[in-house]
Amino acid sequence: MKSPSEYFGPRQSLLLVCLVAAAILTFQAIRVWVADYRVKSNRIDQMERGVALEPENAAAWDRLGRAREIDFVNPDPAGAVTDFQKAVARVPLSADYWMDLAVGYESIGNIPLAREAFNRARAVYPASAQVAWFYGNFLLRQDGNAEGFAQINHALRADPTLVPLAVSRVWHLSQDPNILLNQVLPADQDAYFQAIDFMAASGQPGAAVVIWQRLLSLGKPVEMRRSFPLLELLIQSDRGDDASRVWREALAAAGLPHNEPANHSLIWNGDFARDFANGGLDWRWNFPFGASIDFDAPPPSSGGRSLRLDFGGGANLNLAEPREFVPVEPSRSYHFHATLRTEGITTESGISFLIGDPNHGAAVVTTENLTGTHTWTPVDVDYTTGPQTHFLVVQVRRSQSRLFENKLSGTAWIGDVSLSPNSAPPPPSK
Repeated sequence: MKSPSEYFGPRQSLLLVCLVAAAILTFQAIRVWVADYRVKSNRIDQMERGVALEPENAAAWDRLGRAREIDFVNPDPAGAVTDFQKAVARVPLSADYWMDLAVGYESIGNIPLAREAFNRARAVYPASAQVAWFYGNFLLRQDGNAEGFAQINHALRADPTLVPLAVSRVWHLSQDPNILLNQVLPADQDAYFQAIDFMAASGQPGAAVVIWQRLLSLGKPVEMRRSFPLLELLIQSDRGDDASRVWREALAAAGLPHNEPANHSLIWNGDFARDFANGGLDWRWNFPFGASIDFDAPPPSSGGRSLRLDFGGGANLNLAEPREFVPVEPSRSYHFHATLRTEGITTESGISFLIGDPNHGAAVVTTENLTGTHTWTPVDVDYTTGPQTHFLVVQVRRSQSRLFENKLSGTAWIGDVSLSPNSAPPPPSK
């Protein structure tokens, strides 16, 4: 048997080797940590010292190049290009590095090399939405619209979240909805709705209607509420004929009844047979404090339902709803009709209807103010539209009371609401 002293030499050698290896690994780890710390700083000189410690680190060269590009004090686009070249030389299969190099070439005015770098990025990652997006925008900046639109279309197919940004950029460039539809947007309902929402926010009713028609051509069901931004735009833009058509089309696409109201009335859901859509050309109700809404039995000899409004007596309510926007013709006489029942309506300010032009500040017509208790009572009034009127708003009205005991309580029922054109046009105003 060997004594312990015979193992002293090999053990000592093994320990020495382990210590040397540990020292080397520790040194390498410290160097990598210092290099990474310097590269991630916000100072160019520190970053340069960092890449000097790790010259084969492509990510470090790319980060340094981007830092030189965005240095507002001492920008160095040529130096950035050199850094990007070192990055792609070390990792030539990175689409991100090639795109950074392409942007760098463009910044120094070398368009041919920028295009070549973008093509290298496409070759590395042909399915990338990011590559197609940046390349498409580069082409648009070089007036290569057709090719640029094709690249943006490719990007949108791969990444639908880019649709709002694409619509904004292409619209400001072309001002043509057909370019958006035929060259940029994928044939997708959600993409078309996002384009319509952009046009609604930008006040472009004509373009929004064109996109709406293309959306309907897809032949897919449409969720009703998604048509509301377009209809709101058409109401605000005073486009009554377009609003009427889009409303009927939206109802049909949502699988809802879309026949014209009975008795030539222009008011939709005047018999309250359906719950409120709360948008478009249907009734709107925003749940004002002090009032609650429900449906009840209709007036005698009527169909549908009646609308019931309950007032709890806790507020001096200034009521301007339910309300509905109604497309009409200019310089035309219309007859409004409804039936109204009240029970215990307090204060001198009761329930009535108000009719007016929401877009031109024309004169309004208000029906009789009903307070207390009344059985079903016909409410009728005529209204003549002005030469610029294309919409009327019909709303239930209760103005705030000026009395000391001004809290509104009681119940009102409404039924058979209609607005119909009179048979003969009104005489011309003097």
